[in-house]
Amino acid sequence: MSQSIGTRGQLTALSMPAVVFTVIMIAFPFAYTVWFSLQAFSFGKTPHFNFGMNYLQMVQDPEFWNGLKVTLILYLVSLTAQLVLGTYIALLLHGSKKLSGIVRTLMISPFVLPPVVVGMMWLVVLDPSIGAANYLLTAVGLPRSDWLASPTWVIATVAMIDTWQWTPYVALIVLGGLQSLSPNVYEAAQIDGASRWNTFWRITLPMLAPTLVTAAILRSVDLLRFFDIIYITTMGGPGNASNTLNIYGFREGFELFDIGYASALMITLSAIVLGAVMVLTQARKRVAW
Repeated sequence: MSQSIGTRGQLTALSMPAVVFTVIMIAFPFAYTVWFSLQAFSFGKTPHFNFGMNYLQMVQDPEFWNGLKVTLILYLVSLTAQLVLGTYIALLLHGSKKLSGIVRTLMISPFVLPPVVVGMMWLVVLDPSIGAANYLLTAVGLPRSDWLASPTWVIATVAMIDTWQWTPYVALIVLGGLQSLSPNVYEAAQIDGASRWNTFWRITLPMLAPTLVTAAILRSVDLLRFFDIIYITTMGGPGNASNTLNIYGFREGFELFDIGYASALMITLSAIVLGAVMVLTQARKRVAW
């Protein structure tokens, strides 16, 4: 009995640094932001409690609804593209054993690049005047595009940039899932005369579903709080066409210095991220069975 108590005490002592670190780095800043979201507070002024009026202002703010719409559209477009392309690339690599090692090494490079480098690189490529993208379009007889300067194309362009960077990451996750699948199932399907499409649709995809949901969870956390590449390339423009909730909150807090309202926006965004992760986690539990 005393040995068991001693072991528990040792485990508690060993876990305390992690608990303290979590409280200091996560719990305290989050609680402090919640407190700010309930205050009328701007830099240089004394904060005072405003009974949640920041949240009422947010609901009545058309820029909030625009930011929410842009955030969700960018999330759905990017996540769908990355899951589809990542799965396709993973299937190609899984079927080609000779190239998988070389290609896997090359695939790591996009998502280890700093977002600043990625954003600046694509700014040059998509420059309307001297960019390589418009040069290629004109070379095949297509009209030039404004890309990041076009309200029509900016969301698709930003989604393309993020997909270019993070599809290899999804592909590596899916490739790991494919390599863990039992070959006996495929041998039985081959004996039964199943086509490649039927094998993929009825065997590979259902067995790969937990891996795909895991990849969706990991990418959802980043995509819903998408900030860096958008700020570098468009700063939320043109107009408010790419003004996500994260960009809008940054503007309110660090350009207009309305810390109370910016905190309310960030708490709302955090709730959206948490909700998406919880839904996908429940979906993963269901498909895992």
